[in-house]
Amino acid sequence: MRVYEVFVKRDGRDEFRHAGALEAATDELALVLARESYLRRAEGNRLWVVRRDHVVAAAGDFLEPNADKPHRHHDGAAVAARRMAARQAGD
Repeated sequence: MRVYEVFVKRDGRDEFRHAGALEAATDELALVLARESYLRRAEGNRLWVVRRDHVVAAAGDFLEPNADKPHRHHDGAAVAARRMAARQAGD
């Protein structure tokens, strides 16, 4: 049995959303099980089923360089604090 991740979308709305996971013996069976499990009440009309072993996940150290970017915070407090500290260090 393989584990599959299921993604569902309604045409014209939002993006694909992760709906859950399931186990199936074949790709075709995974599609049938996903349809019956996650689209019974017309929650979407687009379906992706992806084998979990085909998903590429980033490790924490790969994402770490993006952790220290205070200029991306909307309130500006982190940037202001950093500038103030730099000015005080330069005095």
